[in-house]
Amino acid sequence: MNKKTLLISLGIYLLSSIASYAVFSNLGSAVQVIENDPSLLDQDTQLGALLNIDPNEPRDQTCPLNGTLYTQTERNAWEKRRPLAVMIENSPDARPQSGLSRADVVFEAIAEGGVTRFMAMYYCAAQRYDTTIAPVRSARTYFVDWASGFNLPMYVHVGGANTPGPTNALGQINDYGWALQNDINQFSVGYPTFIRNAARLGRQVATEHTMETTSEKLWAVAADRGWTNMTPARTVAGRAAAATDWADGFTPWQYQDSVPASGSVRTIAHDFWSGYNQYSIRWEYNPENNTYARFMGGEAHLDLNNDSQIEAANVIVLLATERGPLNELKHMLYQTTGTGRALIFKNGDVVEARWSKQTRTDELKFTDARGTPVPLARGMVWISVVSDATKVNY
Repeated sequence: MNKKTLLISLGIYLLSSIASYAVFSNLGSAVQVIENDPSLLDQDTQLGALLNIDPNEPRDQTCPLNGTLYTQTERNAWEKRRPLAVMIENSPDARPQSGLSRADVVFEAIAEGGVTRFMAMYYCAAQRYDTTIAPVRSARTYFVDWASGFNLPMYVHVGGANTPGPTNALGQINDYGWALQNDINQFSVGYPTFIRNAARLGRQVATEHTMETTSEKLWAVAADRGWTNMTPARTVAGRAAAATDWADGFTPWQYQDSVPASGSVRTIAHDFWSGYNQYSIRWEYNPENNTYARFMGGEAHLDLNNDSQIEAANVIVLLATERGPLNELKHMLYQTTGTGRALIFKNGDVVEARWSKQTRTDELKFTDARGTPVPLARGMVWISVVSDATKVNY
């Protein structure tokens, strides 16, 4: 190879390298692109157990997020941390997602253009195994509001809505002081906490559907920043507030032990927007394990980590005022404070309830017609937020 040819080849290589980096980087953040690394495709249970748990150890410790019973060993692990609230996308090209089946609580609402998005909360179920979570996407203001009710969980996202106005999620995160308390934005973290795993689905998809992380990587970032179970000292209503354990300011929902399933409600179905059938939801009740199996777009909704269908012990349809699209990016707004109707499906039955949340930082509550808190079944809580005009079939 002569000198001229060598220089031309070197130039082509450098240009292609720069182009590749530009495509697969976000605002200069170092994000590694993984093409065919099998180790990154392992199921979460294959990543290795994090805790050595005696099979005879009693499961008598209640998860504060969803009432599931765990061992004291697992509780000892989660008490050193705060929950993770991770934004996960739901466009058809992103499916199946990784890690939804191991969430303790999931919020679901439209992000824009009829496309729904999830905020999956990890705390108790993710202590035993390092859980792969993907694809992580951007922040939306109403998810920020719902996360705020869990007393400064780690809020995990890849950028977010930043158009000036009421949908400006990144501006609100800044105004709330989260950068110094609980915000884990991929734009400021990068590799190796976040990777662009182009091989995660075994097929070619657009770059925005490939952002991947794990629960342990996220908690490692939190620990490095000093964000353990203790919420940072801060100023509240003009007064200095000392650091406190996050759980000290959080009141769990009430839970009930297993009850005989009535089985009167076997199927739950609803749309988010009419005509957007890829996001149509159906839940099928299984009396054998007292859970609801999730279907989406007419197909079983699976978790890529374990190839299992997502199941929830509680399916809550929260009806709220919906506004939007509000700008050229088709961003939405949902009522997050005040009160409204909710349908709570558990134990094969339905409770017509009211939801309430007085301020952004207050917890979301569910009460019956007498104003009494509705006890939930122990297990995953899935909350789908829809327009208050939505028809729910059951």
